[in-house]
Amino acid sequence: MAEPDQSQLPSSQRLKIRKWILIITFLLIPVTIFYISPIVIMMGASEGIVTGAFLLYIILFVLSLFAGRIWCGWLCPMGACQELGSPLIKKTVKEGWPNWIKYGVSVLWIAAIARAFLAAGGIKGIDPLYGTVQGISISSVQVLMIVVMIFSGIFIVAFLTGRRGFCHILCPIAGIMVAGRKIRNFVGWPALQLSADENLCIDCNTCSKRCPMGLDVHGMVRRGKMENADCILCATCADVCPKGAIEYSVKGN
Repeated sequence: MAEPDQSQLPSSQRLKIRKWILIITFLLIPVTIFYISPIVIMMGASEGIVTGAFLLYIILFVLSLFAGRIWCGWLCPMGACQELGSPLIKKTVKEGWPNWIKYGVSVLWIAAIARAFLAAGGIKGIDPLYGTVQGISISSVQVLMIVVMIFSGIFIVAFLTGRRGFCHILCPIAGIMVAGRKIRNFVGWPALQLSADENLCIDCNTCSKRCPMGLDVHGMVRRGKMENADCILCATCADVCPKGAIEYSVKGN
């Protein structure tokens, strides 16, 4: 079947809104990065301090029980970094063992945090602004250079491995949120998800081509199984589908 002209495909307001949210999220990194950084959590744990990032990750785990990895698709600055540079990334991450590395990273990271708290004598306090200067994360050129190197590394991983490669392979937040989603799937309570009507699909493959995670969305539609551990619920596939075959829904198992 002939491929439809990409320029003629509908572009919903939601798609534009998500793009601008990602841009703003990226631009706010100088303020927000210490509230998100796994490294800052470790630094705080070594002093017995529960940081703002630690509190955020607890919130993200709870969020994943009801909305999967929607954080990754809409608000994560690490994801925004990779997506904004996506025109330079031509390939997708291949399925296989590399996608399992993030779970090992998550387990080791959580174990390291627990050990750091134990070495510090337990939890001694809570400081949501830990490491910041009056709430601002980047307060010196030295810290800025470190953050630039970290985000450069994240983008290089994506460039070498494929679309959102860091999310696929190394991100500890991804492992935590996938665990939350797995719990929800096991119990089966209603949660945000993507649903598809395979009868509306015209096999144009646009959903797969435009998926920020490089997933085989077309195959998911045809198999009638939209649940995928690496889906970030950004709904790009729904927004670019010329027939509206994919949509958000709230359902239980």
